[in-house]
Amino acid sequence: MEIELIILAVVAVFVISRLYSVLGQKTGAEPPARRVGETVSPARRAEDSQQADDVPPQLRPTFTGPAAAGLEQIADHDPGFDPDGFLKGAKLAYAAIVGAYADGDKEKLRPLVDDDVYEVYATAIDQREDTGAEPMRLLRTKSAKIVEATIDEADHVARVGVAFEAELSDGENMRRAREVWTFKRDVSSDDPNWLLDEVGIAD
Repeated sequence: MEIELIILAVVAVFVISRLYSVLGQKTGAEPPARRVGETVSPARRAEDSQQADDVPPQLRPTFTGPAAAGLEQIADHDPGFDPDGFLKGAKLAYAAIVGAYADGDKEKLRPLVDDDVYEVYATAIDQREDTGAEPMRLLRTKSAKIVEATIDEADHVARVGVAFEAELSDGENMRRAREVWTFKRDVSSDDPNWLLDEVGIAD
């Protein structure tokens, strides 16, 4: 009888050790693997859904600076709005618009600015060509920062002002430009492009 108990004990230890070698790396919190084509029960779906609900949502970054309130309002209407990405695009637009104006390229200028700004630039290009004056070209953009932001709740048009400081030259003379360029976009539209809406002198 004692020998039988000893044999049973040895067998039990062997079985337990084999199970641990296979399952010892798993924890009770891990769900069982699901086979391809396996039907998921309503209870399992509810459990998976509850686990997904327990994951905390990603919080939107807090906007700072003088335009923070306006940027918050724009982000409320356009959750994909990213100030850093916008500022990078604004720098590219600044260089492209200044370059198109210097080249007298109205075709390139047209899709980058709104109607009123286009008329001003087009008239200035014509006058410059009549006088033969050398255009000022962009040497470098020293700084660019968002200084104001608003949104018109009625027509969903957002406007963001960017203060630029840049150096320009006509080949002989150099000028430092300090301006605020205001870009606009209808945030209810699928068109992601912003247009230059206004140019003003920076304080």
